[in-house]
Amino acid sequence: MVTAFALLIATLAAGADTDAYYRVLTLPTPEAVPFEVGGLETLEDGRVAAGIRKGEVWVLENPYADPPVDLDYRLVAEALHEPLGLYRDGADLLLAQRAEVTRLRDRDGDGVIDAYLTEGRGWGLTGNYHEYAYGPERDGEGRLWVTLNQSMGPAIVADDAWRGWGVVVNADRSITPMCAGMRSPCGIGTNAAGDIFFTDQQGNWVPTNALHQLREGAFYGHVDSLKHCKRPESPIPPPESVVADVPLPEARARNPFLSLPAVWFPYRKMGMSATDILCDQSGGNFGPFEGQLFVGDFTMAQVNRVFLEQVGGEYQGACFPFIDGLQSAVVRMAFGADGSMFIGETNRGWNSTGRTSYGLERIVWTGETPFEILSMHAEPDGFRLRFTQPVDPTTAADPASYTMTSYTYRYHQSYGSEETDTKKLMITRAEVSEDQREVRLHIEGLREAYVHEIHAQGVKSSEGTALIHPEAYYTLNQIPQEN
Repeated sequence: MVTAFALLIATLAAGADTDAYYRVLTLPTPEAVPFEVGGLETLEDGRVAAGIRKGEVWVLENPYADPPVDLDYRLVAEALHEPLGLYRDGADLLLAQRAEVTRLRDRDGDGVIDAYLTEGRGWGLTGNYHEYAYGPERDGEGRLWVTLNQSMGPAIVADDAWRGWGVVVNADRSITPMCAGMRSPCGIGTNAAGDIFFTDQQGNWVPTNALHQLREGAFYGHVDSLKHCKRPESPIPPPESVVADVPLPEARARNPFLSLPAVWFPYRKMGMSATDILCDQSGGNFGPFEGQLFVGDFTMAQVNRVFLEQVGGEYQGACFPFIDGLQSAVVRMAFGADGSMFIGETNRGWNSTGRTSYGLERIVWTGETPFEILSMHAEPDGFRLRFTQPVDPTTAADPASYTMTSYTYRYHQSYGSEETDTKKLMITRAEVSEDQREVRLHIEGLREAYVHEIHAQGVKSSEGTALIHPEAYYTLNQIPQEN
């Protein structure tokens, strides 16, 4: 049972900066069950399914109860090996176990899974505990993707085929390796166009958390996976060498096969271990962010927001804070039938800023629109900010209302990277649009392959309120050309 007082405390813990706009409801989970969520999916009838670390799938029968008391859970599947994803495929559920993708089917219609069918397999397992398989997820072309964690530390056996790769599951249950260079690709999801992305977590060869587009033949930076390029099924020819221990702009120039991410998440500023990807296609039922991506974070127990655009045919964009102070490490997210967001959590024995080890929460939009930077578009000589509410033209047109720096990272085998080559940029002019929703910033010194961090701390809304989150971080891989 969850009392009204406990519900209030949970809402306040999520942060006073957002509680007028988004309510955070803590959902009770089955007693005596370590409800460590690794997969989360909304079913056709609106119920919510959760896969948990101990290898079970539970269905929450009445997920929209508000306040969330007397919730009913049903155990529908068990004896799985650490599932880290859940995908609704018609009346079935698909999930990635350690060794395969499994189709869960209820053949007799009693609501309990009675058929566990191998959907796809073919990657290696050495016995190392880091060898997670994430997903699956379908892209807009219908291809079923899985991302495979890189092996870390000593192996018990030698078969580590395709670790650190993204693979597609075929109709004959085989897999096709597609792209390499992943470290810990915990999140996988599509945008509104059906293009598919993954998140990677800071570590060796990964300077900070990142969001990449999954594409055939791409190499994302983690060198250990390149040994599998020698296999005949590899779509990537083995490179003769990899130039490292250099800043990323130089690394990109000297390693033409290296794909930079669409978005970097500056460490600590925007989380410490990126997880799930969820596209807002709620039809406006979750606020003003339709079509944007939400990305979970494990260590910081928070959810961030991403705006993407295409420049020169490649994705790049900005990340923004969204909500923090959640009760545990965010691992999986799913939109409910009403447009609210369910958050599946487990710290899995690692550290997170949350107050519990695992759980389930639900974020509900109150109907009030927060004053935020909605999007950040790159321009040939600056950026164009769009806001969720009209701005005060006096403060928004004042260049002193903004500060901007740019920096990059080092590409090296060491664990993570500090920000390097940091420079303060001059904002020479700020032009407010006629509808007072956009500001065009003219900026000297834009640099490709650098993160551009802006703080709009002086901008006020037309009603005189400050931005809830005045900061944004744009990954400028390409500067747009003049039209």
